[in-house]
Amino acid sequence: GPALYGILVLVNVVYLHEAFRICAFNVKSFGDSKSSDESVMSTLIRIVSRCDVCLLQEVRDTKRRAIPSLLDALNRFDRRHQYDYVASERLGRKQAYQEQYVFVYRTDSVSVRDRFQYPDTTPGDSDAFAREPFVVWLRAPSTVAKEFVLIPQHTSPSNATKEIDALYDVFVEIKRRWRIENVMLLGDFNADCGFVAKKNWKNVRLCADTSFLWLIGDAEDTTVKESTHCAYDRIVVHGESFKRAIVSDSARAFNFAKEFLLSEEQALLVSDHYPVEVELKTAGAAGATVPHLLLITVTLLISQLDVIPTVC
Repeated sequence: GPALYGILVLVNVVYLHEAFRICAFNVKSFGDSKSSDESVMSTLIRIVSRCDVCLLQEVRDTKRRAIPSLLDALNRFDRRHQYDYVASERLGRKQAYQEQYVFVYRTDSVSVRDRFQYPDTTPGDSDAFAREPFVVWLRAPSTVAKEFVLIPQHTSPSNATKEIDALYDVFVEIKRRWRIENVMLLGDFNADCGFVAKKNWKNVRLCADTSFLWLIGDAEDTTVKESTHCAYDRIVVHGESFKRAIVSDSARAFNFAKEFLLSEEQALLVSDHYPVEVELKTAGAAGATVPHLLLITVTLLISQLDVIPTVC
């Protein structure tokens, strides 16, 4: 490759901490069929149990049995924690195809302070979303952030640019309603591979407004198929104290096929997406980061633009 230059080596003393993990996973048409498949459920449970909070998208639980079944299995699998969930109503413009947003969370580390179903009635832009966001305000006292809001979105591929842009209106409404700055927007934005033209990113307010930090870059692959390489799923953060609470370099796609030694065919039975995740720093009783172990880390800062992931 091209010669690397401008390398600065920094030696830092840092604290290790217990991480708090937030995940978002498009589970691809999760309902009775998948919840009755033991192999699929085994993998799904191992994925969700890694997370303090996990947003599930594309939940099509028409008989309202799949999610309770998942929670029951999850609580039997991981007895160190107790899990609960909060879910939107079934959302979608057509009765024949609707989905739910479901937040699964550990009750020992998270509580739901409030929830809000965005009405999607912005003057001049009503019905902007195929599946309008179901917003939750969470308390996580063990984290440095303490409290934050999660805004989920699974965009319609044919209207991804407009829906990603319209998330800005949701943010403005939430900020007005709850007077909070710490907000995370996350989910399957369909934000790559032809669904959002590169020339259109400049018109997306979540990109144009520099107060938003995109944690999953364009170079990330959030798809299971080896024949695709697309950064569909994203995590975007607002709020200076919230940004400081993020564990550096923790945002990524979780390649469960590789981690759990699954073939592509086996992984695709679970979903065609990988979950995306990020970690928050945790705090001790006095509010400081818990100093479990001191490490000496070497950080290489490389001034090569072509190796830095781009966003928007």
